[in-house]
Amino acid sequence: MIMEQRLTADDRLTLKTGAFGAVALVSNVEPGVLALIRESFAASAAMADTSGVVKAALTSGPLPELPRESELEIESVVLPALARAVAILREKSPRDVRTYRDVVLAAADRAAGAHRGITPREAAMIERIRGALAGSA
Repeated sequence: MIMEQRLTADDRLTLKTGAFGAVALVSNVEPGVLALIRESFAASAAMADTSGVVKAALTSGPLPELPRESELEIESVVLPALARAVAILREKSPRDVRTYRDVVLAAADRAAGAHRGITPREAAMIERIRGALAGSA
């Protein structure tokens, strides 16, 4: 049996930065206030549907502070955070790695599809997120 270790506050913030940042990346691809609202609600539903360690990490503590200057700047923070989040879970709670990947991708997919369907640019961003979650950020 694998012994799970507790996530630190920094670990939880890394998981949140990756998850919330992934939604921000997808939402920023097709800007607009109405789109942002719909995408936020859709992504929130995906995150609320999870449980255990991942849900605790995503629903506790402060919100992550993400850059706001450019898509490239956001990517430079979020994609490494996703890869680090997977590494943290692999080390401390291995059975939650798949759950984290699934919830992040579901939130990104729901955000992208919430306003007029998934555009090619949104699909490309989701693939970059998928790559970061696989460890090839």
